[in-house]
Amino acid sequence: MDGASTQVLPVAIIGGGLAGLQAARLLHEAGIGFRIFEARDRLGGRILSTDAAGRPAEDGFDLGPSWFWPGMHPAMAVALAPLGLTAIPQHDEGDVLVERLPNRPPQRFAGSRQEPRSMRLAGGTGALVRALAGGLPEGSIQLASWATRITLDGDHVRLTLGQTDGGSDSVLAAQVIAALPPRLLEASIAFEPAIDPAIRLRWRETPTWMAPHAKFVAVYDSPFWRTAGLSGMAQSGVGPMGEIHDATTASGAAALFGFLGIDADRRQAAGTALLTRACLDQLVRLFGDEARSPVATLLMDWTAEVFTATADDRRGGAHPVPQRGPWVSGLWRERLSLAGSETSATDPGYLAGAMDAASRAAAEVLQRIAVPGRAA
Repeated sequence: MDGASTQVLPVAIIGGGLAGLQAARLLHEAGIGFRIFEARDRLGGRILSTDAAGRPAEDGFDLGPSWFWPGMHPAMAVALAPLGLTAIPQHDEGDVLVERLPNRPPQRFAGSRQEPRSMRLAGGTGALVRALAGGLPEGSIQLASWATRITLDGDHVRLTLGQTDGGSDSVLAAQVIAALPPRLLEASIAFEPAIDPAIRLRWRETPTWMAPHAKFVAVYDSPFWRTAGLSGMAQSGVGPMGEIHDATTASGAAALFGFLGIDADRRQAAGTALLTRACLDQLVRLFGDEARSPVATLLMDWTAEVFTATADDRRGGAHPVPQRGPWVSGLWRERLSLAGSETSATDPGYLAGAMDAASRAAAEVLQRIAVPGRAA
């Protein structure tokens, strides 16, 4: 082991996505020290908003989650105002295209306002990540460090951390918040003592939202489909994209995006170049020749992200559903809390679920710390 820390962190947070950042914010507001350990060289996890070159940007195209629904997720809407963030409606004005069969032209239907209305964030969903991270203390985030083993060590928890240079480190913490999907937690981190088999099975059988999916974005000089009276929304039984939407940013950078409707193995076999060509061919079928020459294209396959997906995610899976019962049991119950969106009791898998699960995990930690002798 290359390094070891004797300092005991009050709380170690594994994962710097939305859930980890929100948990950190709540702990910071309560005056509790923490450090976030994020495996990637960026924050956000499954949230990634980039420019046309694929670089994280302040007004980016969302390659991960884009939407929330204020009527369904009121807590999410309330959280935006203190952070200075603005919600914008998903563009849905204009007609909708439906592609049912190969070698048949798409059908055009009059569009209608979607209810509940899908909302996006000005600046992309990454704006939420930046806002949360900006309010945290300097030095409280450690990138390119991922937990490989978590061990009960007397009154503390020892985390063994892998690093990009091939080395490792070790830190002690009084409490741990695992702010990553339960399935990824089960597959990537060893626990000593071992997690109860029933709990491990529950973690593994909980689908990770976005992990089986891939998104394609085509960036254009202008939103030409709007001029043609189209909303940019399309449904297809032909593919490769099954669902397409307008992805134009709040600043007016024009784009269309779609979810690929083919599985991970076929995506991997096809490769980026072939998939890109097939997606552009489909956009031409739907929206005409102007779709043939984008300014740039982006393809994000979340199944290929080792810090998001496991082998189980290659088989796809339904959206996670709220589950009853504890996520942690036995000796770990006083030291470990799960905060991944999939553990939310109300909105698992959604952005709102990450906020909810983080709030619950932070509350659990604060309660333990408040009891004398339990997390000293």
